[in-house]
Formats: sequence, C-alpha cells, structure tokens
Amino acid sequence: MIRGLAMAAKPAKLRASTIGSHLTMKRTTLALTGLLLVCNISLAADVPVPPPPALKARSYILVDHDSGRALVENNADERLDPASITKLMTAYAVFHALKDGKLSLKDNITISEHAWKAEGSRTFVQVGTQVPIEVLIQGMIVQSGNDATIALAERVGGTEETFAALMNNYAKQLGMKGSHFVNSSGLPSPEHYMTARDMAILGSAIIREFPDYYKWYSQREFTWNKIRQENRNGLLGRDPSVDGMKTGHTETAGYCLVTSAKRDNMRLISVVLGTASMKAREDASQALLNYGYTFYETRKLHKAGESLQAARVWKAAFTPAQIGLRRDLYITAPRGQFSSLKTTIEVQPRLIAPLPAQKPVGTLTVSLREQVLDKRYVYPVRDVPQGGWWRRMVDSILLWLE
Repeated sequence: MIRGLAMAAKPAKLRASTIGSHLTMKRTTLALTGLLLVCNISLAADVPVPPPPALKARSYILVDHDSGRALVENNADERLDPASITKLMTAYAVFHALKDGKLSLKDNITISEHAWKAEGSRTFVQVGTQVPIEVLIQGMIVQSGNDATIALAERVGGTEETFAALMNNYAKQLGMKGSHFVNSSGLPSPEHYMTARDMAILGSAIIREFPDYYKWYSQREFTWNKIRQENRNGLLGRDPSVDGMKTGHTETAGYCLVTSAKRDNMRLISVVLGTASMKAREDASQALLNYGYTFYETRKLHKAGESLQAARVWKAAFTPAQIGLRRDLYITAPRGQFSSLKTTIEVQPRLIAPLPAQKPVGTLTVSLREQVLDKRYVYPVRDVPQGGWWRRMVDSILLWLE
C-alpha cells in the first residue's frame, strides 16, 4: 500500500502500523534530543491531549497527510453511500490516464446521450458536442457535474461499467478495504459504498501523486455554456488554509465533505459523512481541523537513504554496511512532546552478503513513552556484494566458531 498509511488509530490515541516479528533482532536505542519547538501551544510531557470534539455526523476521521496517523475517528470503517465524493476516485483514475499519456488535457470528448441524460448536478454539456478534457475535469471537480464525470469515465473506460471496474482496481491498490464502486458519479446503489478511512487514503493519494492537478480542488467557481457555478466546498471561503477537496450529498448519504488544509507545513485531511446540512458538514470539518492543528504537530525525523546505523555484514566486499529507511519518516505527536520521543533500531544479528538494498534487515520503532507511534522496516542504504574467496572463507570459519 502506498506510503504505508497507518489510518487505524482510535480517537486521540497513538497506534503504529504492524510489522511481522519473524526477524531475530539486536537492539540499539537512539535518543532524539535538541529538537526546537516551533508551535503556538505546547503541552507538558505529562499532560494528555484533550478529547476530540463530539460531532453530529454518522462517520468521521482526521488524518495527518505525511505521517498517515489518524488523530480522531468515529465509525471510520462503516460502509456508507459516498454520493459525489465518489468523484475523487473518478478523478484519480483520470489523472492516471493523463500521467500515462493515454489522455491529453486538450483532447476533445464527444458527449454521449448517456452522459447528457445524467441525473443530479450538471455541467450542462450538450449531447453530440465535443468538449475538452480539461473543461470536463473542472466540471467534475468544481461543479460536481455528473454529465462531465460520466463523459470522462466513458472516454477512459469505453463504458461507465468498465470504468467502475478500473476504479475498484485502483481502490485495491491503494488499500481501500471498505470501498466498492458501480458508477463514476456517486449516484446511489446498494453495491456502491466507501468508508471515511478510505476517503482519507484516496484524498492523500491524489495530493501526493498528482500535485499539478490538485489545483482544481481549490477553484472557487467555473463557467461553462454561459452557466456559472460555485464550488460547493464552503470552507474554501471560510478558512484560508483549506485548499480542497470534495463535497457530496444525496438523501441517503446526507451532507458529506472531504477537506484538506495546510498550516505551517502540516497538512491534515478531514472526512465528515452523514450530517444534516451544508453548514453542519463545514462546521464539523472545521472543528476537526482546528483540533488537529491546536494539539498536534508533524515533523520529518529521518530522510530516505539517511544512514541511521552501521551493521556488520559477513562475507561482504565491505563492512560495516549503513542501514536506513526507504521512505521519509514523518511523525505526528502532541505539541511540545517531541523531545520525549525515542527511536529504537533492531537489526538481525547475522547479516550475510550478498545483501540487496531492497531486503529488510530489521525494524525501526518510534515511541512516545509507552506508546508506539510508528514501526517500519530498515534496509541497507546500498547493495552489499559478496567479498572475494578469501573474505568468504575467513568469515565462514569465524561464523562456525561463534
């Protein structure tokens, strides 16, 4: 799963992603010290974070984009009607087609009768006309036009049914375990559902993988066919840190909102599902964001490829080998408590060459007192080839004597 998002934390509690325990480890502990506090509110080391706000919504979650940590959640794995938030997955598939060169923003799409007759919100494209893909994308994202969305789905998949199968394939790749799609627009169907956790995973993937296309989610209005429509995400006007993402509403789904905001280089994604009104979904999303930014902060602790420890490698052309991470490590913790973090690296006691850089050789664990915040594999920073016959023979004897 992309970036190993650890989305399953309970409200205001810390939880790490799990890693298999098949490795026999040798432990060394690194203390993190001297970190400067750059925040507005700091909590003393022994002061717990206050409980999150109680929201009038069927389901919600608040996730840090970089670390993947869930800061608040309630019924986050309940399968619900996603309404037009479905269009996040439609956009994800269309963006992939653009990235892979299968589409161009300047390409025209002939609007089918099926797209033209779409129910619900519309961009008002006309049957038989040719409309540029870039226009249809803005119609889908800004206006939530079902007609524009279906036209894009038909262009990529041939039919909307085939496109829905593509959507399900991408959901599986992203690790969206509680989602299933039968259409591109989000019209209600018993077999069409998503979870709040999956929506956060998808929103984060769009921001990470397609930063050039993410700009459309902050667009306040769009005009096509002389009809101007405003973006339904009211938080774009209420909170200057909010720069996306998508609204949704049907009678069965209620009012829903996926929101992304960035303050002081910390990006949070909130998902609120099943509220009673547009204002209620915006107020609930704003409450989640304010809570997260007030009581938490996110920092990059280690860069990918940075040497964290040296380890003896037997029968190698060189030793010791440098051990590190394959991805940047971000940690989200209560404000003012980063000085209490500890990083523990456990490495297999016998590393024998050849040792490819893709092979895990141990684990790194970041904890705050007794709570594990993250746990992931560590790898050789670069390939460690076998040494010559003499080196291999000497090390074989030494290993036998151990």
